[in-house]
Amino acid sequence: MPLQALRTVPLTRSTNRSSPSILQPLWLRVLCGVIGVLLLGDAVVLMGYGMFNVGILVPAVIGAVLLAMLIWRQRISQTLARHSTLRRLWRWGWILFVLWLISLLVFWLRIAQQMHSEKTQQPVDAIIVLGSATRDGQPSQTLAHRLDVAAALAKSQPNALIATSGGVDFGETESEGRIMARYLEQRHGIAPTRLIMEERSTSTALNLSLSMDLLAARNLSADSSIAIVTSDFHTPRAQWIADKVGLKNAHTVGAPTPLSIRFNAWLREYFAVASSWVLREF
Repeated sequence: MPLQALRTVPLTRSTNRSSPSILQPLWLRVLCGVIGVLLLGDAVVLMGYGMFNVGILVPAVIGAVLLAMLIWRQRISQTLARHSTLRRLWRWGWILFVLWLISLLVFWLRIAQQMHSEKTQQPVDAIIVLGSATRDGQPSQTLAHRLDVAAALAKSQPNALIATSGGVDFGETESEGRIMARYLEQRHGIAPTRLIMEERSTSTALNLSLSMDLLAARNLSADSSIAIVTSDFHTPRAQWIADKVGLKNAHTVGAPTPLSIRFNAWLREYFAVASSWVLREF
C-alpha cells in the first residue's frame, strides 16, 4: 500500500506539469482583466445611448471573451490538455488575432497620416455634407460637428450651395438630409435657398452620387469644385469614393470626432474600408 502511494505521487505531478495553463503570469491576468472591463464597459455605455455598430460590437465581444478566459481559465486549460487539436486551434486563433491587431494598427497609422495632412483652402461651387446618425429628429454629436464645420465653410464661401445628404435612420421618421438642413438653417442661419436636401442615400457612394444628381439640376457638374465635409477619420475613404464616382475636382474637409467614440469610430472605419474594397466602391 505505501509503495502504491509513492508511485502515484510522481504520476500526478507529471500530469500537472504537462497541463498547459492559459494566462499563467499574474501580470497577464491583470492586464487581460483591465482590458476586458474597459472594452466591455465602453460598449455597454455606448449601447445604452442607442449606438449599435461593428465598432461597438467587436470591442464588446473581445472584452467578454477576455473576461470569460479569466473566469474559466482552469477549465479551459484542462480541456486544452486533453485535446491536441483544440490546442492547435487555440494557438492559431491567437496568431490570427495578433495579425489582425497589427493590420488594425497599420490602418490607423495610415488614416492618421492622411487625415492630418495639410490642405489648402480653395473656392468651391458646392459643399456636400455627408450624413451620420440622427436621434429623435436631432443630429448626433458626430453629425453636429460635421454640420458646424460645414457652416463655417459656407460662411467663407457665400456663393456655394450646400447639399445635406442622408436617408432615414432606423427608428426615425425624418431623413438625415432634412434634419441636417434644418440644423444649418436654425443653428447657423444658413439661407434655405442655399440648401439642397438629399434624402435617399444609405452609403457614402450614394451620398455623393445622389447629391451630385441634385446639384446637376442647379447647373453644377462633375467638374465643379466640390468640398465634401465628413468626420476626420472618414476623409480618406470619402476621397477615394469621390474619385471613383467621377468627381474630378473634389476635396474633403474633416470635422473632429468626439473623443468618447473616437476609438469605436476608427474601428468601425477599418471594417467599412474593407467592405468598400469588397464592393469595389473605390
